[in-house]
Amino acid sequence: MTTAKQGGDDTNDVGTRLKAVRLMRNISQRELAKRTGVTHSSLSLIEQGKVSPSVSSLKKILDGIPMTVGEFFTLDLENTDQIFFSPDELQDVGSGNLSLKLVGYNRKNRAMSFIVETYPPGVDTGHDMMAYHGEEAGVVIEGEIEITIGAQHRLLKEGDSYYFSTTQPHRFRNNSDKPCRIVSCSTPAKHF
Repeated sequence: MTTAKQGGDDTNDVGTRLKAVRLMRNISQRELAKRTGVTHSSLSLIEQGKVSPSVSSLKKILDGIPMTVGEFFTLDLENTDQIFFSPDELQDVGSGNLSLKLVGYNRKNRAMSFIVETYPPGVDTGHDMMAYHGEEAGVVIEGEIEITIGAQHRLLKEGDSYYFSTTQPHRFRNNSDKPCRIVSCSTPAKHF
């Protein structure tokens, strides 16, 4: 390890990045020091940008996380996609009385659709069965829902769940007198 030069942005980047990765992995400085044999004070100086680790020292530190040097320098710590959402930030992509609140509607390159579905009494997904390429899973968190998937038909109640290939024709219907809420996930992402 060498002492950092004044104004050395590279050293500060390594230290800042190391601290961010360590915190992301929920590892204390003391725990990382114990795992790697590098002193706690040395780790602190690196994270403050006061000391520049050699490549071998950095590799030794990253082995304790565990992470490769390549992963360390390519990990996207600046991702600006929204991560947390309050209920009023969920986009309703449903129609009529069917509420489909999509989590992460505005995320670029979304790989899945994660939806909070609300079926008021008497509401369904439509008379015609749906089918498309992908998979879907969900759990009933309130009420009950009648689901038809291909030739199979079932009434699911609170706590019941499902998982199926969406190439099978399917339909959801709430025949009860109480609302039904489902939390579901499907792939590939539907872009509403």
